[in-house]
Amino acid sequence: MDYRIGDRIVHPLHGAGEISEIEVKRVEGKNRSYYVMHIPKGDMRVMIPTDACDRIGIRPVIGREQADEIFRAIPAMETAEDSNWNRRYRENMVSIRSGDLLKVAAVIKSLVRREAAFGLSNGERKMLHSAKQIFISEMMFSQERSYEAVERELYSVLDEGRTA
Repeated sequence: MDYRIGDRIVHPLHGAGEISEIEVKRVEGKNRSYYVMHIPKGDMRVMIPTDACDRIGIRPVIGREQADEIFRAIPAMETAEDSNWNRRYRENMVSIRSGDLLKVAAVIKSLVRREAAFGLSNGERKMLHSAKQIFISEMMFSQERSYEAVERELYSVLDEGRTA
């Protein structure tokens, strides 16, 4: 899929951002074009080869209706947890890399519950931070809201799931 400056896209490992420019760079003797995606939280720039978007999993930001559906689904979402740290970590990484926002939400829910019950290792704490960044950045664009407002709603629906 071809994107243009101003399009809002999602990178499965970095979250959502807006294409601020398209750059051409000479790499190994060949000109190669890149989408330059600006991620507002942390003021980060990500360069994405234009010819690798499908392979990487780049996609447009979801619409507001789909974002609302995801928030409504979180309280009832079941999360399975493997007691083996390595297996749990690998499974969570696969879910995050999938680019599927429901799977990312399940990782967040699982890690928030685990944090409350047992605490998190440094690796899982970093994973929770990354998953939240990916989830919240896309919801910000989908719902035209601030990072803080989306984060508050996320924790609100996570609490609903805890008491349900």
